[in-house]
Amino acid sequence: MPLPSRADAQQLLETQVQDTYQRHHALMVATAMEGYAPQFGGDADLWFLTGLLHDLDFERHPEEHPAPSLRWFQEWGYPPELIHAVEAHAYGYHGFATLPQTKLAAALLACDEISGIFYAYRKLNPVRYGEMKASSIRKKVNEPAFAAKVDRRTIHLGCEHLGVPLDAHVANLIRFFAALP
Repeated sequence: MPLPSRADAQQLLETQVQDTYQRHHALMVATAMEGYAPQFGGDADLWFLTGLLHDLDFERHPEEHPAPSLRWFQEWGYPPELIHAVEAHAYGYHGFATLPQTKLAAALLACDEISGIFYAYRKLNPVRYGEMKASSIRKKVNEPAFAAKVDRRTIHLGCEHLGVPLDAHVANLIRFFAALP
């Protein structure tokens, strides 16, 4: 089934998502997903695009997310692996109860929410992502008041299904995010 090019997916994101933070979040998750792809034998483009487009409907349909995106992705003929991953990343929200059945889906679940912790940490500490200390991020994961809207439960669930301990996950993300602006 066809995937859009990265340029077409970026254009789609820019058409659907106007919020600067949401666009940056999409890039963070896409970068993390692409970083994990080789470790799990995944297709880098599929993993990147899954991360880039996972919240495509969130800005316009937050109370239904990701149901509209799932419909769109099916209509557009996107791969079932991408559709499953986007559905599974909503585990526990809006009636979604699909657990990740693939490493792609587990990676999306593990990378999505924790990106918010990295972003919030950077807002308070003017340091590049690649210069962050894993111990500092790990500490923030354990502080529920920090970036309080971040669902730590899904981070842990994603790591469990991915088979990557949280400490290693944080270190991997620091490495993957190093090239981000």
